[in-house]
Amino acid sequence: MSLDPSFVGRTYPPTAPYQVGREKIREFATAVGATDPAHHDPEAARALGHPDVVAPPTFPVVVTMAASRQIVEDPALGVDYSRVVHGDQRFAYTRPVVAGDELVCVSTIEEVTTRGGHGFLTTRTDVSTVDGEPVVAVWSKIVVRGEA
Repeated sequence: MSLDPSFVGRTYPPTAPYQVGREKIREFATAVGATDPAHHDPEAARALGHPDVVAPPTFPVVVTMAASRQIVEDPALGVDYSRVVHGDQRFAYTRPVVAGDELVCVSTIEEVTTRGGHGFLTTRTDVSTVDGEPVVAVWSKIVVRGEA
């Protein structure tokens, strides 16, 4: 089953709020080798003008997982997750993610193409606070490998 190009422009409902925790940021920072004290020490983050520890730049991947599931698990779109590989990821920040943020995600399908028998799906997930303050936009491209 190939990806349905009529899904371009489709926006999915907002996710449940995600409470960004200090320990989650520290664990993620440790896992990705981010040693900047602002990721681990609230005082170091405050010295830089932040209210609490600051998440590493790729941390929003954690927050956007529920939004990604909405898309991948939509049976009408045609994603065979057993054939998916990661293609690309990029971030455009309005401000850093910090401990204490309560974030929601809204995803939109921006592009569906087929090349060389493989499907390419690009999504944009807008991450904002529960009060509507924009935080970061996350683009993701997945490749759904075609049959061999």
